[in-house]
Amino acid sequence: MLDRTSHLIGASPGDRRAAPRLRGEATFVGDVALNNPLHLAFLRSPVPTGRLSEIRGEDALALPGVVAVHVGGDVAQLGQLSVNPVLPLLQPPDFPVLANETVACLGQPVAAVLADDGFAAQDGVEALWPEIEEVLPAPSLPIAAKRWRTGDPLLAFAAATHVVEVSVQHARLAPCPMEPRAIAVDWAEEGLTIWHSTQTPHRTRTELADILGIDASLLRVIAPDVGGAFGMKASLYPEEVFAVWAALHHRRSVRWCATRGEDFLSATQGRGIASHGRLAVDRDGNFLALEACVQAPVGPWLPSSALIPAWNAARILPGGYDIRTVDLETLVVPDARAPVGIYRGAGRPEATCLMERLVDKAAQVTGLDPITIRARNVHGSAALPTRTATGNLLDSGNYPAALRDASAAADYPRLCAIRDKARADGQADGRLSGIGVAFYLEPSGEGFETARVIWNADGSVAVASGSSSQGHGRETSYAQIAADVLEVAADQVDVVQGDTQSCPAGIGAVASRGTSVGGSAVFVACERLRARRMRGEALPIIEDVRYENEGQAWGYGVYIVTVEVDRDTGVVSIHGVTCLDDAGRVVNPAFVEGQIRGGFAQGLGEAMMEAVVYDDDGQLLTGSLMDYALPRAADMPSVDIHATQHPSPLNALGVKGVGEAGTIGAPAAILNAVLDALSPLGVRDLDMPLTPCKIWSAIRAAEEEKL
Repeated sequence: MLDRTSHLIGASPGDRRAAPRLRGEATFVGDVALNNPLHLAFLRSPVPTGRLSEIRGEDALALPGVVAVHVGGDVAQLGQLSVNPVLPLLQPPDFPVLANETVACLGQPVAAVLADDGFAAQDGVEALWPEIEEVLPAPSLPIAAKRWRTGDPLLAFAAATHVVEVSVQHARLAPCPMEPRAIAVDWAEEGLTIWHSTQTPHRTRTELADILGIDASLLRVIAPDVGGAFGMKASLYPEEVFAVWAALHHRRSVRWCATRGEDFLSATQGRGIASHGRLAVDRDGNFLALEACVQAPVGPWLPSSALIPAWNAARILPGGYDIRTVDLETLVVPDARAPVGIYRGAGRPEATCLMERLVDKAAQVTGLDPITIRARNVHGSAALPTRTATGNLLDSGNYPAALRDASAAADYPRLCAIRDKARADGQADGRLSGIGVAFYLEPSGEGFETARVIWNADGSVAVASGSSSQGHGRETSYAQIAADVLEVAADQVDVVQGDTQSCPAGIGAVASRGTSVGGSAVFVACERLRARRMRGEALPIIEDVRYENEGQAWGYGVYIVTVEVDRDTGVVSIHGVTCLDDAGRVVNPAFVEGQIRGGFAQGLGEAMMEAVVYDDDGQLLTGSLMDYALPRAADMPSVDIHATQHPSPLNALGVKGVGEAGTIGAPAAILNAVLDALSPLGVRDLDMPLTPCKIWSAIRAAEEEKL
């Protein structure tokens, strides 16, 4: 056994899956070999809404290799996808696998072609003749809503010295994982084995069984190497349900892999939320009350976590600030564009952007420094744990110290002096300097997760987790946890996950919950094994644990960004980034750093360049990577990462989520920095993405207004 002073928890061994992936030895869904499969392709609606009267399939069926054409009536009897009811649903929408009589959104599957190869399937789709009468979308009413109200907001606003107001419109974003959606269904008399590029393999199995009306024991779902997800693969899609139905119906294996264009058109998108807020402030800069309204779009059908962004964007307010009087409302409204689901952050960046813009405006009207006013209003360390006005329990930390330490790490006073001198000198070189600060909270997921740990007779350890992974490195971090507790070498620990046959049932990889809940399940199982071994029990021994945390762990942090804006072109250059994050107890510091850098890259994309765009007729204009801008390596600034650790008392490991930290803190800090740079010109508000054209236009408008 190892010396207990080795402490593998907190070390940074390399990702044990990295080398095989780099050698091309990974197995993605497209790599899975099937015996004589049918290949699947879909005819999609070319209009946002319409009446579907007929689909003529004779020409398609006459093509070589085409086996079958199916339309909505063939699968109209299938069941509904379940939706996480974090908000009360007023009008639950349907979950059509194929459109039947009506088309509800652009890109909706209206027919399916099965063929002996992929080319024949696509030829079959192009030979179909749908008759769709386009109709204008009807105005949509909210299908879910919730309101939180505490104290007397009217009285608080009436007593305020200052009231600041902000509206923020978030663009829709395309998650763009490296591997598009994909499913491979291996049919056999005794049941189906399904390889699915998913974050939630056990959810896939349960939902398929319910929708298809079959026994779940007939289905084995495997999530192999998953090439990214970011929330886009947390739910089951109509196309994937059809693939499994087709395998059962035709008694043959079936394969479907989405193209990049299909993902732009019909995979879930993120963000898109519009929010408006007002903040009441007294003469000393103390926050008195907050009002906010959030309006969240969804598509015509709801993925499993569709309501999460709308819920988070409101209930996370007022962030880490001590505001006891609030009036917050969230509304969920469907439209005829692609479905909206969770995307890395899922409502957290939206809440943070609104709150941090309000705080910056409060700093401006009171004349206080942005960090000073934040430190004056965040919860003090002695106040934690505390319950917010929306009922959230903020578990642990020291928010004022995080602001102070981030300021010191960035040398914030020096940055301010440089900016102020440049402004005093008149920015002779045409560059406008700005500093942006953002304080954020990141709630981790809650609920249960499972682990089965076997301590074998030869001393090796086998861990089977109900969680899953798509590049998180959990095969390594779970091995670290087991090895540390059981005092064995990490290479004696084998970790498996993502297989409903060999792993206990769990929720999966959503909401930064993998280590806080899934890792805690492994930790508790190993602690029990260790206790049994110390009492003299002989190997092999096994522990099955269903672990449920006591509540959400709330990570938090401070991001400070410095920028320069070219006055003549509107181009933004990010010159410095300082991040300070509290992820509680850290299992693998290198993985945490990787999550922060990756999250910052996605937050940078949201802030600076990414947007899904539709024209006035509802047609998608950003249907490929030729039109949709993603950040490249050359766009990433240097990121100076710092950490503080306040373990959470709400899970066995004491860890907090960090997988979404960068996507939450980066957009607000970058937005505040750019608007700080433009403030001498009188530019007060801009919506992301902060493209050069948008900034240049704002500068020209401000200059013309002064003439």
